[in-house]
Amino acid sequence: MSTSGGVTRNTLRQQIADALRDEVLAGRLPPGREFTVKQIAEQYGVSATPVREALFDLSAQGLLASDQHRGFQVREFTVADYRAMAEARALVVEGLFRNPAERVAVRPEALASIRRRAAEAVRAAKGGDLDVLIGYDLRFWRELGQFVLNPYIADFLTKLRVQAWVFAVHRLRRDGMDEDVLWFGHEELVEAIGRRDHEQVHAAMHSYYAHALAWADRLEAAEAGRSAPDAPESPGHCA
Repeated sequence: MSTSGGVTRNTLRQQIADALRDEVLAGRLPPGREFTVKQIAEQYGVSATPVREALFDLSAQGLLASDQHRGFQVREFTVADYRAMAEARALVVEGLFRNPAERVAVRPEALASIRRRAAEAVRAAKGGDLDVLIGYDLRFWRELGQFVLNPYIADFLTKLRVQAWVFAVHRLRRDGMDEDVLWFGHEELVEAIGRRDHEQVHAAMHSYYAHALAWADRLEAAEAGRSAPDAPESPGHCA
């Protein structure tokens, strides 16, 4: 009986964590949004214990910030955070492919599924369907991560990718999506991995990170402009 209860509670804990993560990634729980265990428990009609555990799980993943007095808050990632995420992923992936025979094991039977994820991600990106894009993009990188022999590195890369989408989603909904923001190289990357062409893998990943950092630069400039106080008009100024 106790085992069954534990399984049920753990399953409920995971379901609540997944549902809340989806809400954050969809932008329905925006950065800075605050809530308590009691509010979420009432929303889902469950007890406080699995909710509390789910919220602490999401906090450990870096998606929520917790305060013992105010409850939980959707974490607000800055442009500097996003740039650091991109740099961290680049350094880790570069390290993996310095000696891929010892760190990466490509399973050919898994490539067909990853190719489908890649094609769907690119199709969603070009069609401007952000919700579909996020889902397929996360599956794409998660399945690629299964080729990494060190599971801690694979988990770290997945965590960073989720955090990057939490940073990006509300900005993309606000500003829109175009080729200057989105990266369409999923298919090229998976084909290079399938051929074990390490030079092309590096080229594809360099394109990916360059895209991310270029967007970070534009966001930083735009957000600095929005936060700057209005300059006084000088004589002869034309609007």
